[in-house]
Amino acid sequence: MSKLIYVLNGPNLNLLGQREPEIYGTTTLADIERMVGDRASSHGLKISFHQSNHEGELVDLCHQAREKAAGLIVNLGAFTHTSIAIFDALSAVDKPIIEVHLSNIYARESFRHKSYVSPLARGVICGLGAQGYQLAMDGMAEILSK
Repeated sequence: MSKLIYVLNGPNLNLLGQREPEIYGTTTLADIERMVGDRASSHGLKISFHQSNHEGELVDLCHQAREKAAGLIVNLGAFTHTSIAIFDALSAVDKPIIEVHLSNIYARESFRHKSYVSPLARGVICGLGAQGYQLAMDGMAEILSK
C-alpha cells in the first residue's frame, strides 16, 4: 500500500501569512508544508503537497491521487463551497479524505456553511488554524493503520 498522502490546497492559500491574518493567522503555506511533512514522517508517511488557484488543476490532482495516494487531506478554500467539478473528482477517489479549514467556516458568512467536500470526507477539522493540518495527518495515519 502506498504511504503517500496528497495534501491539496485551493485558491488564495498561497497568500497565507499575508492575507487577513486576523482570520487565517500568520503561518505561511510553506510553514504548513514543513509541519505536515514532519508530522507525516513521524507516522512513516510521505506527502505530495500542492496549491492551486485553478479548479481544473485541482481536479487533475484528484485524478492523480486515485492512482498514487493512500489518502487525501484537502483545504480547497472557496472551491469547498462552489465546486461540483471537484466534488465529482473526489467522488472518484476511493481513498480516505480529511477536510481541513483554518478558520471556523460555521462562524463565518452563511455561504461558507455549505461544503461540497464534507459528504465525501471521513472527517472535518475547522477553526484550529495550521494545527488542523497536523491533526488531519494524525487522523489519516490512524485511518490507514486499520
